[in-house]
Amino acid sequence: MAGTTPDVGVIIAAYNAERTIERAVRSALAEPETCEVILVVDGATDGTAERARAADDGTGRLQVVELARSGGPAAARNVALAASRAPWICPLDADDYFLAGRLARLRGEVGYCDFVADDLLRAVEGRLNAPPHAMIGDRMNLPACLSFETFVRGNISRANLPRAELGFLKPLMRRAFLEANRLRYDETLRLGEDFALYARALALGARFKILPPCGYVAVERGDSISSRHGAAELRALERANRDIETLKLTPEELAALREHRAHVSAKAVLREFLDAKRAGGLLGAAAVLARAPQAAPYVVTTVATDVLRRWSTHDNAAGSGAAAA
Repeated sequence: MAGTTPDVGVIIAAYNAERTIERAVRSALAEPETCEVILVVDGATDGTAERARAADDGTGRLQVVELARSGGPAAARNVALAASRAPWICPLDADDYFLAGRLARLRGEVGYCDFVADDLLRAVEGRLNAPPHAMIGDRMNLPACLSFETFVRGNISRANLPRAELGFLKPLMRRAFLEANRLRYDETLRLGEDFALYARALALGARFKILPPCGYVAVERGDSISSRHGAAELRALERANRDIETLKLTPEELAALREHRAHVSAKAVLREFLDAKRAGGLLGAAAVLARAPQAAPYVVTTVATDVLRRWSTHDNAAGSGAAAA
C-alpha cells in the first residue's frame, strides 16, 4: 500500500466520551490510509467535541459533527456515512483505538472482499499496558471467510466463555456495496446495530473475511453505554432479527437466524425477570417466567451460575482473609 492514495474513512459515534475520544481520533489520524475521520458527537453533554478537536493534526481530515439530541450510535453512524466520501468505511468506537499499521494490513487483504475485519484485541481501561487478549482467539481458524450462518451463530454467547460475538467486529466496508444495497445502520437499535448491518450484508451476498488481530484495541470500561442495555434494547434487536428473516435465506440460514432470535429473546426475559424481582420480589419474577416458559431454562441456569460464582468469590475472599489473619 506504500505510495497509494489514502481511501479509508473512519467514522466515530461518540456520546459523553471526553475521557477517551482524543486517543481514538489520534489513532485514526495516525494511519496513512485514513483520508477522513468523521466524528459525530451524539448529543453529548460533556466536552467530547472539544477534546476531539484537540486531537486534530492540522491535515484537514477531521470533521466533527455535533447533534443537538442523542439519537443513538446507529443514527450517529448514519450521519457519518452520509458525510463520508471515502471508498472504504471503517467504524471506530469512541472508547477504542487503532494500533499503528492496522488499516494497512486490512487494506492489503481486501482483494475481492466487501468487508474485511480482524480479531479484536481486548484491553481494560486503566490497565492498557497489560497484554491484550484476542476476542476470537482459538475459537476460529483465521483467516476465514464468513458465511451468513457462521456469522449469525457466532453471535450467540456461550455459557462459561467470555463474550466473543462476531457482531463486535469493526471491518473495512466497501462503500460501493453499501450503496448498491442501500445498507444503513438500523436506527431503531441501540444494541446490536453492527450485527444487523453485517447480517443483512451477508444475506445480500457480501464477501466477508476475518483476519487474525491487526491492531483494533477494544477497551472495556465499567461505565460504557453498552454495559447498561436493558430489556427494551434486546426486544428491539429481536424485532430487527424478524425483519432480516424477510430477506431471501436458505433453510439453514433461516434456522440459524431463528436460533439467534430465540437467544436474544431469552436474554430479554432474563433482564425482565431481574427487573421484576427488584421491583416486586420473587412473585413478580415468577410471573415473567410464566409468560415466557421457553426461556426458563436459560434464566434459571444463568441466575444459578451467577449465584454460585458470587458464593465462590465470597468464600475465596473469606479464606484469603482468614489466611492473612
